[in-house]
Amino acid sequence: MGIFSRISDILKANINDLLDKAEDPEKLVKQIIVDMQKELTKSTQALGKAVASERMVERQYRNACAVSASWESRAKAALKAGDAELAKKALASKVKADEDVANYREMYETISNQTEAIRSQVEVLKSKLQEAKSREAMLIARSQMADTTRELAKSMGGIDTNSGFDKLSKMEEKIERKEAEAAAFVEIAGSGKPEEVATFEELERNAKVDSELERLMSEMGMLPEVSAEPAATVELPLPDTTDAAPL
Repeated sequence: MGIFSRISDILKANINDLLDKAEDPEKLVKQIIVDMQKELTKSTQALGKAVASERMVERQYRNACAVSASWESRAKAALKAGDAELAKKALASKVKADEDVANYREMYETISNQTEAIRSQVEVLKSKLQEAKSREAMLIARSQMADTTRELAKSMGGIDTNSGFDKLSKMEEKIERKEAEAAAFVEIAGSGKPEEVATFEELERNAKVDSELERLMSEMGMLPEVSAEPAATVELPLPDTTDAAPL
């Protein structure tokens, strides 16, 4: 009965406890299914042998019953013929056949009970094996997720996040200071023009302003009207030639 003891151990095993003790839970889950499959094969073979034994003993029991009934029939026939001695011999054989009937009946009942127990264990093992197969993917996924979570936690545990953020803040301040310095240099470089250049630029701006003002005043009719009369001519005095020396 070692096979069925092994089956009982597998059925009673707590998979979670096994996973806790295993170095590689994925391999353990697969190995459990392999072991259960092997035990199912062995138990199925044992069930086949038990059923064969049960049928053989049942056949022997029925044969013994037939022999007993035959000797009883012969004893009745002898009594009808008036041969009591012959009837007693037939009944003696019947008694021996009845002993065989009782023995075979006891054997049959024992083997039948054992066969039924084996059949029940096989059915339970089949159910457990099917359950294990359906849970295999889930258990492996959970194991992989646990490994990932553990490794991530270990990685995060070795990182000083506060120190990292402090370094980033300091770096950001340094970059902002460099940007401010660069902007100041640009401003200083832009304002460092020669005085003559600045003066000419101002004159050009003023000329543009005056031009825009004149345009607007012209559009609004605010410019003074220009007279159409010709400008007065100025007569220049002729030179005095009375005292000029004769040619």
